[in-house]
Amino acid sequence: MENKRNQPSPSRFWMWFNPIGVKTGGWAFILNRVTALGLTFYLFLHLMVLGQLAKGSKGYDGFVALMHNPIAIFGELLVVAAGILHGLNGIRIILTTFGVGVTHQKILFYSLMAVAIVVILIFGIRMFTV
Repeated sequence: MENKRNQPSPSRFWMWFNPIGVKTGGWAFILNRVTALGLTFYLFLHLMVLGQLAKGSKGYDGFVALMHNPIAIFGELLVVAAGILHGLNGIRIILTTFGVGVTHQKILFYSLMAVAIVVILIFGIRMFTV
């Protein structure tokens, strides 16, 4: 008899992102995956924009005009937020991997996310006021 429990399927993939019944560790795991996917998407978008800049002064002028758009500025804030959240969550994972704070993972997660929110707010205020 085959064991189909651990077989890959589309429905099992979407369970990675299902927040129903998830505890703190699960939220940290989902947050790490979502930010990783967002940063990967940004990397491809960034490479496409750099390709446009290689076309010369017209490409550069178009890029500068695009980046003064409030939607683009908000997109930059999302990238910064994803980088901070992913990085701090990664630090939590590294610490618990080496046995630091294993018994206090919830406190560690919530404190690092509080730091992330403060840093993201500072970046957001600076980005929209300058």
